[in-house]
Parts: sequence; structure tokens; C-alpha cells
Amino acid sequence: MGKLARTDLSGRIVAVIASQADLLRAQRLRQLPDLFELRLDALCNITQEVFQALPRLRAPLIVTARHPAEGGVNQLAAAKRRDLLLKFVSVAAFVDVELRSIAPLQPVLELADELQIRRILSVHDIRGTPALGRLERLAMIAQENGADIFKVATRTDDDRQVNRLLEFFRLVKQLMPASVMSIGRCARELRLQFAREGSALNFTHLGSARAEGQWAFSDLRRSLRLRR
Repeated sequence: MGKLARTDLSGRIVAVIASQADLLRAQRLRQLPDLFELRLDALCNITQEVFQALPRLRAPLIVTARHPAEGGVNQLAAAKRRDLLLKFVSVAAFVDVELRSIAPLQPVLELADELQIRRILSVHDIRGTPALGRLERLAMIAQENGADIFKVATRTDDDRQVNRLLEFFRLVKQLMPASVMSIGRCARELRLQFAREGSALNFTHLGSARAEGQWAFSDLRRSLRLRR
């Protein structure tokens, strides 16, 4: 697995591994993403296979085990998510924990600190885009809890939601590294815009989209390269 410089926190492309098929595709890629994300909630039944594949992934890793209310699969209890993360955190460059999960996953964050693994603190609102003031408060909570990157994903189905999320992104990126993306009807174009404007991490799929508007890794990579 590769390494990522501590200062390199903008415009990175992340390829999400959330299935056995994704894991196989990731090992065969000729052009690598900046990072892979291991969605441990989705990979919980093939963890041994994931471990065996690690030397062949060849890029730094984000590990996460998503809360069911924020898009996590398999309805994993907090204790199961904690155990999965503790098992994998030592191989990661980043660990991603939702703000709502800071308390139950505190042992994971403590181990990450001991191992000098950076923390992504995140919010995934699959129903809408919160008010600007609410988003700003969440960013403050993330900053107070030592986030190296604050990650926000919200639903954008109309122009008001789009404009609100854009306004938030342009504010928050002046204060801290931020990964902002959207799901929903307006998501695809908006995700590309965020990537072009310097969203820290830009999440893509390796086979089929896990969220409405998510880009394929090869397509986003090509679009950003053409822009440059």
C-alpha cells in the first residue's frame, strides 16, 4: 500500500470497495486512485479475503463501517462496527467515523491517534440538505473533535439544496479540509463541481453506483484530467 503526504488534503479521488467484485477490480486497476475506501459494513462477511488482498491494493486506505442511519448496510450494531474498525485501522491512512458515532467508536479514534492515523469525521444526510447554520455547527463539532477532514454528503434534489451546499462548501474549505458531495437528482454535476473546486476527497465507484449521482472512478479521473 502506498502513502499519502500529510499536507496532501485536496482534490483526491477515492475508489470505494464495497463488495467482493469491487475488491477484485481494485486489485486489477492499472491506473490507481489516490486512495481506496474499505466499506467494512459491506465487507463484513469477507474480512479474511480483504486482508489477503491488502498488499495488492497499492494505494493508501480509508477504513469506515457506516452507521445504518447514514447509509450503512447489514444493520451492524455499534459493537460490531467498532470491532471491524479496530481490526483494520492499523493498515489505514484515514479512519472515517460519523459525528454521531464518536462516543461508541472512541476506542477506534484513540487507537488511530496512537498509530498517527488521520481522522475523517463525517455526516451523511440521505433525506435532504440541512440549513446552513446547522451545517456550520456540525463543522465546528468536527473541528473541536480533531477532524483532519470534515466529510459531508447530503441529498440535493432542487436548486435551493444545491445552492445551500455550495455556499457551505465555499465557507468551510476556508477553515479546514472538507470533503463535500451530494446524492440525488442534482448530484452528478455537483460532485464534479466540488472536485474541481478542491473538495478534499471525491468518492467514486468501481462497478456500480452506491449512491445516486456517484461517478465511476475512471470517468471522474478522465473528466478532471481533461479540465486540467
